[in-house]
Amino acid sequence: MLTPEDFPIVSADSLAVIEEAKAAGVYVFGGGINAQIDPMLVSGDGSVSDQTYPGSRLDGGFTVLELPTRADAVEWARKLAVACRCAQELREFMYHPAS
Repeated sequence: MLTPEDFPIVSADSLAVIEEAKAAGVYVFGGGINAQIDPMLVSGDGSVSDQTYPGSRLDGGFTVLELPTRADAVEWARKLAVACRCAQELREFMYHPAS
């Protein structure tokens, strides 16, 4: 668990990895989830509720990188995990040419 004293160091280390990703040309975007705003679920019929998608648990933040291989993605996730001092969940976007 991070202490309040840890946050400036962790923040600086994390931002250094982001700057490294930008310099390498692999950074797409990233940000934190605003925990002060409750999530909403917009259903397929257009109805809105203050629930979340079943099984969903998204907190903290995210970083999207464009990388050539899964091994590269693992390496960047490792760098971020070490800098953040927390586990990183690695996911891959599926590309669609019309998107």
